Amino acid sequence: MPSSVFDIQSLQHLWSTDEMREIFSEENRVQKWLDFEVALARSQAELGIIPAAAAEEIARHAHVSGLDLPAMSAEIRRIKHSLVPALKQVQARCKEHGEWLHYGATTQDVLDTGMALQVKQAHAVILRDVLAVIGELKRLAVEHRDTIMVARTHGVQALPITFGHKCAIWLDEMTRHFERLKACEPRVMVGMLAGAVGSQASLGEQAPELERRVLDRLGLGAPAISWAPARDRFAEYACLLAMIGATLSKVGNELFNMQRNEFAEVEEAFSDGKLGSSTMPHKRNPTSAENLAGLARPLRYNAALMIEGMVSEGERDGIAWKVEWKALPECFLIAGAMLLQGKNLLAGLRVDADGMARNLDMMRGYLLSERVMLALSERVGKATAHEWIYEASMHGITHKLDFAQALRQHAGLAGLLGDEEIARLTDPAGYLGQCAASVDRVVEQSDRAIGRLS
Repeated sequence: MPSSVFDIQSLQHLWSTDEMREIFSEENRVQKWLDFEVALARSQAELGIIPAAAAEEIARHAHVSGLDLPAMSAEIRRIKHSLVPALKQVQARCKEHGEWLHYGATTQDVLDTGMALQVKQAHAVILRDVLAVIGELKRLAVEHRDTIMVARTHGVQALPITFGHKCAIWLDEMTRHFERLKACEPRVMVGMLAGAVGSQASLGEQAPELERRVLDRLGLGAPAISWAPARDRFAEYACLLAMIGATLSKVGNELFNMQRNEFAEVEEAFSDGKLGSSTMPHKRNPTSAENLAGLARPLRYNAALMIEGMVSEGERDGIAWKVEWKALPECFLIAGAMLLQGKNLLAGLRVDADGMARNLDMMRGYLLSERVMLALSERVGKATAHEWIYEASMHGITHKLDFAQALRQHAGLAGLLGDEEIARLTDPAGYLGQCAASVDRVVEQSDRAIGRLS
């Protein structure tokens, strides 16, 4: 019976994707255990540790499709062990060769390496979708390189920028996430064959070579030593996913606010039949942006739970380790949903340049007070210019004057600025600084970084 947001049919599309649910499904989880057992048996056969016929028989029957998962689950509940019931079913199918199954390994070798295989599989999806988001941000940055809008600091209007500049900042940040994901691969995509306490005593003198061969077969790196009590690898990846989620949440929240009727600077794609309210037929709610902004919160809390899992006792303990079974898959499920939703939101975004221009005029010239101050600094000094324009601005705002009127009414400024110069200095298009050049630079650097790492 479905009971969580990840499996309730009416909710799961908001919290996860079909692809990620498949990767972290019970069937795939068990299959990754069996993949480990096959790699172990074949590597042991190569080294003369077990008969070659046993390795082939194990490989022939190590398929989740041949297991009775309900029976396995019932047996797990009965004997209180997470792996042995699955091994028992494979062993029975292998008959006498089944005696060589799981030879010298311990449960955590299998479960941790199995999880590493799932992480590797999910990592490919995360990389693909991060690149898709980067592609949309690059498109928006280039298309709106010169689309002027108002920048806001502390929630209020500050100076003019371009929408392309805003998107380029997001692009730069997402590119760094891509670089982080690639950089973590040799640390995170690592398996383990360490035995019960990490000493490899059960694996004999050939233990290092056996471990290398097993993990080579699985496409994973070999560790220098057991990492059963060292959970930083998975915790690092969870934190990276949380950082990606935080960036996407920021983007979603910004686009949510820019869709407010009072701003009306962008609008997410509107599909036929999309309903905003059960009682207000006119509404077109920013549901994609708000869902994207909200998903990062449970993602961050799951990442924090992964940090808790790093604190273990002795050579391993289930108190710390088993929280990963919940937290890490959920990190991937939520991050996968956020990347897909973020890409779709950006791909369908409608940018209203007229609305942005309208908002530039909202403050009636005060938006360019900095530019006027700097121009006057050459004549009267920066401190004096700041003081006079502050006085003029506070007087003008209080008495509902536009900026030009406020400047003319100030005793010190009245004779210094003419109408033509005021009009020039308060034109937003003339005070964009390095916005365009910064967009060009970020796009170039992002392309170069992705080309180098892909």
